[in-house]
Amino acid sequence: MRKFPVLITALSLILISLTCAAFAAGGETAADETVFTIQRFVIAGSVEDREPVGVVNAFASTTEKVYCFLEAGNITKDTTVSFVWYHGDKKMATVTLPLRKGSRWRTYSSKKLGGLKGDWKVELQDAGGNVIETVAFSVE
Repeated sequence: MRKFPVLITALSLILISLTCAAFAAGGETAADETVFTIQRFVIAGSVEDREPVGVVNAFASTTEKVYCFLEAGNITKDTTVSFVWYHGDKKMATVTLPLRKGSRWRTYSSKKLGGLKGDWKVELQDAGGNVIETVAFSVE
């Protein structure tokens, strides 16, 4: 009769171990969190009809606004991305936008430059805040 409680305890421990292992394996990490592929990630002078226009990496100091355009593909689940704008090392803005599950999604963020010359960059971050791509440009 004493074997029964020991058996129940052993089975309970095995079940708990399996549950913990399954939970740990199902956790998302940056390494296995490939939710989409980047088809294009560019800086442009404008976006028209959901396409970047005037893709360059240098702008005149008179430029008022620039656009960072993303075309994502093979999106396996609904998620978000963040466009993080930097002037030099100073973070200027963060814009979080949705990506919907599907074969293709285009989106963009814009930034008013406020006459700030110098080096700029935009980091594309996944939903976990991991930097997955960076595009740089300058204002002269």
